[in-house]
Amino acid sequence: MILVENKGYNIEPYESENEFEESVWELRKSLFGSNRLYFNLKKKIGAKGKVNNIPDGYLIDLSSAINPKLFVVENELAIHGLKHIAMQLLEFSISYDSSRQRIKSFLRDAITNDKEINKIVEKYIADNNFQNIDYFLDKTLDIQKNSDINLIVAIDQVDEDLEKALLEKFKFPIEILTIERYRSDDGDFCYVFEPFLKDFIRSAPTNSVNNNLTSDTVDTIIVPAQEDGFNETFLGENRWYQIRINNIMIPKIKYLAIYQVAPVSAITHFAEVASIESWQDGNKYVVNFKNSPQTIGPIKLVPKGKTKALQNIRYASLSHLKNAKDLDDAF
Repeated sequence: MILVENKGYNIEPYESENEFEESVWELRKSLFGSNRLYFNLKKKIGAKGKVNNIPDGYLIDLSSAINPKLFVVENELAIHGLKHIAMQLLEFSISYDSSRQRIKSFLRDAITNDKEINKIVEKYIADNNFQNIDYFLDKTLDIQKNSDINLIVAIDQVDEDLEKALLEKFKFPIEILTIERYRSDDGDFCYVFEPFLKDFIRSAPTNSVNNNLTSDTVDTIIVPAQEDGFNETFLGENRWYQIRINNIMIPKIKYLAIYQVAPVSAITHFAEVASIESWQDGNKYVVNFKNSPQTIGPIKLVPKGKTKALQNIRYASLSHLKNAKDLDDAF
């Protein structure tokens, strides 16, 4: 049970995939963020006479000023099982490569026909010096480089075995979003989920040294640490383990920084990353260092400041951290 303002909510399983898709659409702005556009498009993709299928939706990520990115979205119920879900994802990856121009065409139509989205895209194009919508979509689909598909699986529940299998069996990046639905006795609904890339927070313009943080400038993951873990693992073993890291962010991470919790309450050290590997065959990771950690700052928590004590991972830029006076300045 979940208790919200003294009202109890109990788990309410989805009866159909259509019900689940309606929740994804209803929650799209909270689930994906204000700088990402979700399109609920049911369009067949794939070459004639070969593998064809119909993805549930598409997400355009505008968090980067120079590299907009497209994600193919599959909405699933866990009851369908690993085999069904894995087959769907494999078929999407096969169909996608032969369908980029078709996807570009119907995304252009969807953008043009939606006044709100069209305004957002036109502003993005103008602000970031893209020539026109065709050039913008070519960049979004990475048509010139023909790069791998990026997939998001939204699902009502997922266990570690399913998550591990999806993340390990495919070479292309997959992000998994779990959305649980709860219902009160009087029929109100509430939802439990972690927003897409929730640990990557792009701040509104401020005087912070980090106010230009984008998905292009991120190169550092910051982790909170107790004293024992800091001394025994971070300093003693030159690594940090059991970390959940977004799959698409792994290639960007070049450094790991440590935030020592109270009473230190500061980012105090960083280390260059040698490798990021699965931790004990699970769905978490171990980050191994190239060399011994180095000191930084300290970048201290500001009492009653706008940035709270770090309790989960955060993404950042090392160059920005090195110039930060305190956590408010860093974020």
